[in-house]
Amino acid sequence: MAGEVDHNNGDVVIGKKTRSFLSLGVGSRYFPLRVGRMEISASAAAALGMGFFCLLLWVMVIYPSPSSTPPPAGPFSPATSPNPEDDTKMQQHDISEDPELIKVVQNAKMTTTAVGKGSLPPSEMVIITTINKAWAEPGSILDLFLESFWSGDGTQELVRHLVIVSLDQKAHQYCQAVHPHCYALTTPGVSFTGTPATFKSDEFMRMVWRRMEFYTSVLKLGIDFVFTDVDIVWFRNPFPHFHEDADFQIACDIYTGDDSELHYNSMNGGFGFVRSNDRARRFFQHWYDSRERFPGMHEQDVLNKIKDEPFIDEIGLRVKVLDTDHFGGICQPIKDLNVGCTMHATCCIGMESKIRALTAILQDWKHFSSSPPESRNSTSFAWKPERTGCWI
Repeated sequence: MAGEVDHNNGDVVIGKKTRSFLSLGVGSRYFPLRVGRMEISASAAAALGMGFFCLLLWVMVIYPSPSSTPPPAGPFSPATSPNPEDDTKMQQHDISEDPELIKVVQNAKMTTTAVGKGSLPPSEMVIITTINKAWAEPGSILDLFLESFWSGDGTQELVRHLVIVSLDQKAHQYCQAVHPHCYALTTPGVSFTGTPATFKSDEFMRMVWRRMEFYTSVLKLGIDFVFTDVDIVWFRNPFPHFHEDADFQIACDIYTGDDSELHYNSMNGGFGFVRSNDRARRFFQHWYDSRERFPGMHEQDVLNKIKDEPFIDEIGLRVKVLDTDHFGGICQPIKDLNVGCTMHATCCIGMESKIRALTAILQDWKHFSSSPPESRNSTSFAWKPERTGCWI
């Protein structure tokens, strides 16, 4: 038994007199240790010391103190956006009733009847682009995108109706520093804070499908919208060149010359205009749901798969393809800046290549728009690989 009563003086002795303390050379000179009427042996002291050390370790390292806990990261806190290995089966998140989304859209919306060549009943609409941190920093593609609005023809007013959707905290903070209408698109279980998402990478695939999910929520608000990739420069107001009789109209990489021909026109999901009606809402939901039928494909490839299916005719969706004379890309560039509206950095891989290409294109536009009208020769602006740094 570890404890005995000394009948001579009534002291309690714990253990026997010990010659060493955990073999560290602390001998009988120090133990047993008397505390009041108690004697503590070396082994008991070792146990107490170890317990105190474990408690100290727990307090200082394992249990985070308030001073060592990082402050909440706003809407993109780690609790809401961990980085999963696979989120391809995540359930759809309808955010159409999110008060913050409603507030941002209401603040940015415009009411217009000027779509196409005719006049339509007034409708509310916004312009939407999406960014993550790779696209949002000083000198980034977002800066070029915004600069194109300020230097374009009739586009300065449009930037007031632009909603920038940020997919991570850094992008959201930068957006708030440069633009008034920013929406933080959080995704339970998903974080888009990695390296720049290359085309068709896992990060890219998650981003484009989350964006599609976001579009379906905006349509439920009854808001028409232009969707635009951020690697597009805007030269002039595109609304007069949209089709007034279309529910859904979209850009293409290669244009055949027929805006109603869906099969041979290769649609590009980076730019388009959609009306918020029942036909468009049903189609966008069908488009989003079709990702399960075509696993591993991004939204543009899935669109080019389903565009020939009977569903479009069944719901009566009116689709038009935007011509590349007004809505070009490096794959098939605008030939005449006197009529061009937008230019997309398609056929251009890598962040540096896109920045170099868009910078060159924007410089050409500024030179063109500042020239006297009589000198604006459309043939002077043929973008070549050595000029843009991208393949054409």
